Amino acid sequence: MNKITRIVRRFAPRYLERYADRMLPGHKRALADLTACRTESMGAHLYRCDRCCQVHYVYHSCRNRVCPACQKAFTRHWIAARKADLPKVDYFHLVFTVPGELRRFIRSHQRLLINILFKAASRSLMLLARDPKYIGAKIGMVAVLHTWSRAMVYHPHIHCIVTGGGYDPITGCWRRCHPHYLVPVKALSVLFRGKFMAYAKKAMPDVEFPDCVWDKPWVIHSKPAFFGTSKLLEYLGRYVRRVAITEKRIIEDDNNTVTFMYFDDRKKQKRKMPLDGIEFLRRYLQHVLPKGFHKVRYYGIFAPSNRSLLNELKSSIEETISTAPQPDGEKTEKIAHRAPTPFACPYCKKGTLFLMAVCFRQYRAPPRCKPVLDDDMSLAA
Repeated sequence: MNKITRIVRRFAPRYLERYADRMLPGHKRALADLTACRTESMGAHLYRCDRCCQVHYVYHSCRNRVCPACQKAFTRHWIAARKADLPKVDYFHLVFTVPGELRRFIRSHQRLLINILFKAASRSLMLLARDPKYIGAKIGMVAVLHTWSRAMVYHPHIHCIVTGGGYDPITGCWRRCHPHYLVPVKALSVLFRGKFMAYAKKAMPDVEFPDCVWDKPWVIHSKPAFFGTSKLLEYLGRYVRRVAITEKRIIEDDNNTVTFMYFDDRKKQKRKMPLDGIEFLRRYLQHVLPKGFHKVRYYGIFAPSNRSLLNELKSSIEETISTAPQPDGEKTEKIAHRAPTPFACPYCKKGTLFLMAVCFRQYRAPPRCKPVLDDDMSLAA
């Protein structure tokens, strides 16, 4: 059993008793899935040893996108697919953040304001990139939403992978930007702030946003991907299928508290943070997004509507642009769905387990089992 599942099973009853009347449906579903993950209620694969005839159950995972134990394979597949899709050009890593005074508004209206956050970041960046003073072309952008800080505090911001150049529709050629400079960050920050507030006020005319957000700069980080595109994709891939905290950071948990490690940016050192179990669940669940919400989005030449254009550019870019070799070799992983292979029996340590049946997830009726018939398998009764 993984640590997150153990913590949820221990503190979920008390959490539901305190917050059940105020919880969002997605939070209740997350607690239910994490509690049932890899148990008999999720169904199982039924195996039998060909030597000792012992029956062995392998329980199914919940496949919830907030469960850290279920998303490792999806993360690897996403990274491999993006490595195959992105053209071999220079890339920049940009981070768009909003002032702390707006966080409570975004948390209370996630579906609306996070969509506006994506919209403002993408449009402001692509508008500056089309300026002939900088790039004068249509760039490609992959945006990934990230809502937590190292201490699991709600802190919405967007990480972006941006091409170091763009497609010029007039000449039909690829225009490359400066290798260490994409667009002016101060101008981008002002444009991003103006677009976000304009979209937010239009969508929520009855809400009064604090005036102080106009007096402080909105922080945007921009730097080239010095360590290669693969390293950047692996860094962002952890945010695509993971929520708030990893198993390795949880160092202790008991009946009352949960202690985890985090990096303090101010003191530049690692520190321990003990939290009450209910408070730990509250911080964890506040990063659960609404059902059907997309936390990864593609813009410019990476948009799904420009797939044919991207394929043409990939072939032409490789011929016209010479890029430095990536330090990790840029090897892509093949995504394949393979049939489950037999594995050793955990009881006799000598036999091999073979699949007998698949038990489906329980709802109200008893579990349904689908037998697996194989003429080549000889299973003793």
